[in-house]
Amino acid sequence: MTSYDRPPTDPDASPGHQAPAPAGLSAPPGAGAGPDAGREVTEAALFEAFGGVRGMVETVLPGLLFVAIFTVNKDLHISAIAALAVSLVLCAVRLIRRDTVKHAFSGVFGVAFGVVFAMMTGNAKDFYLPGMLYTLGLALAYIVTTLAGVPLIGLILGPVFKENLSWRTRNPGRKTAYAKASWAWGLILLAKCLILFPLYWWADTTQLGWVLVALKIPPFLLALYLTWVFLVKAPAPIDVFAEMEAQEKAEEAERDRQRGLLATAPDAAAADRRGGGPRHRR
Repeated sequence: MTSYDRPPTDPDASPGHQAPAPAGLSAPPGAGAGPDAGREVTEAALFEAFGGVRGMVETVLPGLLFVAIFTVNKDLHISAIAALAVSLVLCAVRLIRRDTVKHAFSGVFGVAFGVVFAMMTGNAKDFYLPGMLYTLGLALAYIVTTLAGVPLIGLILGPVFKENLSWRTRNPGRKTAYAKASWAWGLILLAKCLILFPLYWWADTTQLGWVLVALKIPPFLLALYLTWVFLVKAPAPIDVFAEMEAQEKAEEAERDRQRGLLATAPDAAAADRRGGGPRHRR
């Protein structure tokens, strides 16, 4: 078992209890932080993980452009090329600014899959099908991993909070919060799929497209808000990186102390020899 998911040895440990740091280790960052600091840390981590406002724009804009152009001229090729072009531009802007590109890249790949699929079938509605299937798969992943005891949202946010998998065995209150958040994401995305898939079969391309664009942001914001609520009320994350760094410093200090003792031992022995050794009273 690694230091990332080592269980607590304190029998009094509980979801709201922060175990004292071992000798030579400092307490995990955030252990004594107030509620305001906890909110700020949680907001910053969620903003980083999900891309913030800019990430939402990069998610919505290609699909919005596709359905807007298709509504006007019913031309699949022009609509698809425009959507792919704007995705590439957004990605290029991030590269030029040297920003994080994971959200832009995911948008480019998603749009590219939709374009290829629609071009292959000749059905404009198929532009949306890969994204819908991805949403369904993600909803099931949130639900299945939560039932398995390893909530997906915890796997996503653990590295962002610098706690990795420590929440699984060392922070049960945080594991519960991740489970609640994963249930929220899974059920919200599943509800979204229950709206979109019937429209895929029964509605036309423009109707499906506008509904899909309308459902991009509100469900996402609802799931994000619920995640924030659950995590703000949860115990603070355990910074395993800070723990390992403190452990390394403690071990280095101990090695320096041992080297110092070994270095002074010969000098002490020489001093005893010069003094003739210990004197014994007759």
